[in-house]
Amino acid sequence: MSLFYFVAFVAIFFALMTIFTKNPVHSVLYLVVTFFTLTVHYILLNAQFLAVVNFIVYMGAIMVLFLFVLMLLNLNEDTEPMKSNLVKIMGVIAGMCLFATLLGAFRVIEPSNEIVSGNTDIGLVKHLGNVLFNEFLLPFEISAILLLIAMIGAVLLAKKEVKEIKKV
Repeated sequence: MSLFYFVAFVAIFFALMTIFTKNPVHSVLYLVVTFFTLTVHYILLNAQFLAVVNFIVYMGAIMVLFLFVLMLLNLNEDTEPMKSNLVKIMGVIAGMCLFATLLGAFRVIEPSNEIVSGNTDIGLVKHLGNVLFNEFLLPFEISAILLLIAMIGAVLLAKKEVKEIKKV
């Protein structure tokens, strides 16, 4: 349990560093470390599939894309707009709402939940595959067909048309 609290402290620390850092590249790198600590949390919760997906998708693809875009934009302090007091007040209100939600969630949480502690196979890939391909086969197939159609549509939209030159 002490490992969980240590990783939680590291996650909160780097999440705060992501928010309060002035340099956007450093902020994205702190976000990568935060996602890594979330991957460790998934492993501690016996959810290996979510850990691998978090590691590959978020840390591998999305964060590299963020870094690439930040390097291309070449942001300077001159281009950053001044934040008005209204934006700061709205940020404080949103933070207080988040804090109230977290307090309410901590009051409801039971540390010894029978459903989670009774089934140790709940986060394993084998169990996820059995549930996905037995109980949810039709929605899985429909979503696969929908993603295939979206991919074909994206390729057709991105394809350049060949212009024919007429000789006179």
